[in-house]
Parts: sequence; structure tokens; C-alpha cells
Amino acid sequence: MITRKRLTTGVGIALATLAAGLGTAIPAAADEAPAAPSPKVELVLDVSGSMRTRDIDGQSRMAAAKQAFNDVLDAVPEQVHLGIRTLGADYAGDDRKTGCKDTRQLYPVGPLDRTEAKTAVATLAPTGFTPIGPALLGAADDLEGGDGSRRIVLITDGEDTCGPLDPCEVAREIAARGTHLVVDTLGLVPNAKIRQQLTCIAEATGGTYTAVQHKDELSGRVKQLVDRAAEPVVTPVATEGAGSCSAAPKLGPGLYTDREKIGEHRWYRVDVLPGQELRASASVAADRAVDDDYGVLLRAVTVHGREIVRGSEAGTGRTDVISSGLRYPKPKAKDGDDGDGKPAAETVCLQLAHSFSAPASVKRSPGLPVELTVDLVDGPDNASDVAAFGLGRGWWLLGVLVLTGLVAGLLAGWISRWRVAVWRTN
Repeated sequence: MITRKRLTTGVGIALATLAAGLGTAIPAAADEAPAAPSPKVELVLDVSGSMRTRDIDGQSRMAAAKQAFNDVLDAVPEQVHLGIRTLGADYAGDDRKTGCKDTRQLYPVGPLDRTEAKTAVATLAPTGFTPIGPALLGAADDLEGGDGSRRIVLITDGEDTCGPLDPCEVAREIAARGTHLVVDTLGLVPNAKIRQQLTCIAEATGGTYTAVQHKDELSGRVKQLVDRAAEPVVTPVATEGAGSCSAAPKLGPGLYTDREKIGEHRWYRVDVLPGQELRASASVAADRAVDDDYGVLLRAVTVHGREIVRGSEAGTGRTDVISSGLRYPKPKAKDGDDGDGKPAAETVCLQLAHSFSAPASVKRSPGLPVELTVDLVDGPDNASDVAAFGLGRGWWLLGVLVLTGLVAGLLAGWISRWRVAVWRTN
């Protein structure tokens, strides 16, 4: 009897212990979400002899690239695994066969040690050939494995000098692997042949080409591309803007692509609820030879043609992508609804225009690539109608001018009366 009681007690204690263990283990397992795969980025830097040229803000191209790399390394998100590969950094001779193999991984792709990476970059000196094709193949191998996004950022000042291995064909080969590897290219010299080759590389993999000639432009663009790798992948939605607001497609929050011919205006529509803020931006890329001095204009207009707010930006041929944006906070409704319990949305018309021009020999169709971003967020508590009386944000300026004119008129009248009085007295 005693033995049976002891056995029953022991079994009960064991079951209780097992249940307690399971009770603590199961919730812990349920709470642990699988870690998101780390995005991978490899920066590929041209260190060929032409990088000695001093034409970027009074510095050599190499010095500007090093400074930009330091700025980028300081800002790399923690979750990004970053590596650095060079081309033309080691062989200083004249043997083409040897020089066209001159590419190596300077810093391995993985968690970033900023001090170690900066030290490695600081040792670089412009040296040899420009084997872009072999460098892209090496970078693609460096980024193998894993389920996260992968991106190559190529920074160069010239064409590949190691044909017949065509870098554009290499990019197509990389894209054909089906690994979703994107190559973005940055050209430090706005040369037509360089633009054509780097554009081909980027387009083959779904990347972008940008021409830069200033240090801040270089560091800013590379930071943007590295940050983009860390963000969730957003697939752009193809849309087609209309020639008028009434026929424009209605867009919700998201990323959209379109084509706009030279001299053409495109219209889109967005519904904005009271208490929301519309944030929109548009980028137009020059994927062909265009004239210098151009701009882009993005306007928010009511369905009755009253301008609400606008954003504009101008360029001078130093970059191939120009962007502008705007923000429109819609005030909260005073009565809270439109009579049926639902707030009334305002239809806002977005007009996109640009001032690109090109010689008659340049093709007009298809239009220039357009990327449009639309977002709707909670607006500020003190939002007001920024388009009061159809004057937009220029209302306060008009008030200042009226007040200034009134004061100036009174002052001029007083001085005239004083002069007349003095003349009569004398």
C-alpha cells in the first residue's frame, strides 16, 4: 500500500514537472518568430588608373570615392551584410591578359566592422585596367546563398577595357540565373558611351543608372541604394497617366511606373480623407541623350482646377534622374462626416510635367521612365487649407507684399506732404 502510494506520487510529480516544462517551452517557441534573412550588398569600386583624374569638387575621383565610402559605411543599417570588391586595384603593368583578371574582394560580405572596412578602403590607390565584366561575375559569386535581397552597386569612371567579355552580356547572364540580383551603376563621367554601357548593365538586372559628379551626390546615392536593399521589396505597379484629371487613373498608396514623352503632361487621381496627409513624389529618368538644363514639376490640384501645392526641381545635366515631391495635409472635417456616417474624401489630381528637351534625332517613343510614389498617412492636428483662395502657399507672401505696399504708400505720402509744407514755408 505504501509502495503503491509512493509510486503514484512519483508518477504525479513527474507528470506535473513535464507539464510545467511543456507549458513554459511551448509559449516560448510560439513567441519566437523566424529571423528575417539579411539583405546582402556588395560595393564594387573602380580603382583603375583613370581614377587619379582631379575633376570632382577639386579632388581626384579616387579621393571623392573614398570619402563617399566612409560616409556610407557610417550609415549602413545593422541588418545589412555588406562587402566591398575592387577592380583594377593591384596590377600596374601593361599585360592586358593579367590586368583583365585584376579584381578581388577587399572586404567579405557579412556583418560590418566599420573600422576594418574603412582601413581597407584607405589603402587603395588608382592602378590598372577596368575589368568590369570579371568584377560583376566575382561580385555575383560573393553574394551567393541566402534568401535575402541581393544588390551590387558598381561605381566607375569609364568603360570596360577588357573585351570581348561584354559587361552587358555578363549582366544578362547574372539575370538569367534567376537569383533576383540587382545591379545599380553609378558613372563618374557623363560620357555617352559610358552612359550606354552602364545603363545596359542596370536595365538587364532591374537596377538603375545614375551619373554623378559631386561627392555629396555620390555618397547620397550609394546610401539610398544600400537603404533600399534593407527595405522590404516593393514591386512597382505599371500605370498609365491620362491627359486630363477627369480621365486619370485612381491610385492608392504604392509605387507606380509610367512613361512620359518629351513635352507631355500626365495626370493621376488620389482620394484623400479628412485628417490624412498625401505624400507624393515623382522621378523622371533620362534614358537617352537630352539637352542640359531641365526640370520636373509635380502639382496637386483640385478637380475644379485650383492648385493646392506644388513641388519642383531643376537639373543641369549632371544627373540622369531628377525627382520632386509634395505634401498635402487635409484638415479634419468640423462636423466629422458628410451626413451618412462616413467622412467625405477629396479627390486630388496630381499633374506631372517635365522640361526635358532633346535634338530632333533622338527618339520620342517610348517616353522617359517615370517612377511615382503615393502615400497616405495621418495628418498633423493643426492642418489647414493650404490652397486658400487659390493662392496655395503664396497667401502669406501676398499678405506681406500688401502690408509692405501700404506702409510704403503711407510713408511716401507723409514725406510728400512734409516737403510741400517746407516749400510753402520757405
